[in-house]
Amino acid sequence: MKEIIGRKMGMTQVYAEDGTMYAVTVIEVLPNVVTQVKTLEKDGYEAIQVGYEDKKEKNLNNCEKGIFHKAGVDTKAELFELKGDEMKQFQVGSSVTCDIFKENDLVDIIGTSKGRGYAGVIKRWGHKIGPKGHGSGYHRGQGSFANNGRCNNRVIPGKKMSGHMGNQSATVLAQVIVSVNKDKNYILVKGGVPGPKKSIVKIRTSVKNIKHPTQVQAIINRTPVVAEAN
Repeated sequence: MKEIIGRKMGMTQVYAEDGTMYAVTVIEVLPNVVTQVKTLEKDGYEAIQVGYEDKKEKNLNNCEKGIFHKAGVDTKAELFELKGDEMKQFQVGSSVTCDIFKENDLVDIIGTSKGRGYAGVIKRWGHKIGPKGHGSGYHRGQGSFANNGRCNNRVIPGKKMSGHMGNQSATVLAQVIVSVNKDKNYILVKGGVPGPKKSIVKIRTSVKNIKHPTQVQAIINRTPVVAEAN
């Protein structure tokens, strides 16, 4: 299991050797600098803490400054924890770069979905719209709250209602890496990735690599060889 932090920059397209065009997401992956190593004896679990993107020291609080001064690394804007057996080899001060992943690797992308604000049930849950005929005053309402005779004294937990939509952690499974460029610090991933442009995402080895190896090979076989991206 491998993990790394990146920033979604947007989408573009690349062409396969047979001329077919495929949409890909460009993820900027700057070196993840290790600032702390979590151990089982001291912290109760194993992981590494990494900093992403430079940030001026004057814009940090004293707690954050102490982390970077103790590690002896440049101050960073974001801190994350990465877990996985292959991450144990990194020590404080070393960098995790995008070349830990290779072309055709299967990965999961974890990000924060776009915030949609307060949304009704039609948009949030895909409910059917009400009658549009003349006289009907019920078009985009939430529908009946009746519970079919059960627990009529309350609304059953889990009832689909209007409310805040989006801005939640979202994971896309089994995405294929099309290209990795260490010199320019980017990874191209086939298909879409959760979140808006410039949002932080985590790239990890796909869990399906472990649980469903035959499905993994089938996904890779459906992905054509892509010509070198410009």
